Amino acid sequence: MKLLMIYTEDFFFNPTVKTLEEFADATEPTRYEKCLTAFIQAELEDEDNAEKTETKLVKNLKWGAGKNDTKRIVLHSFAHLSESKASPEFTKQMFDKAQVRLTGSGYEVFQTPFGYFLDLELKAPGISQARLFKSF
Repeated sequence: MKLLMIYTEDFFFNPTVKTLEEFADATEPTRYEKCLTAFIQAELEDEDNAEKTETKLVKNLKWGAGKNDTKRIVLHSFAHLSESKASPEFTKQMFDKAQVRLTGSGYEVFQTPFGYFLDLELKAPGISQARLFKSF
């Protein structure tokens, strides 16, 4: 798994092109403030270690949120961090499970529309802990 975390003072998306028909439709532009935005790519080998990968994902998201003093996390599928790609179904399931675990730990968790290209706007402060990368 590849995980790029960016603390965003303002994160906005607008769904533009649906690429995976089997996932829910989305049309509404959405904005979140003061959140850790996680650009996540599940890799093919993650499918063989799903439980371990999910635990590491949750742990790293909590760590990144703590570094930036936020309890708000946005999960965004970003299949451009590695050449290895898990199936879309596996990735979405991983996001859903991570969201349940994080919500149960007191975090406010959101997901961008899965299977869409999105127009993105973000505002991130120029401090070192606002940009974090993990590979596991």
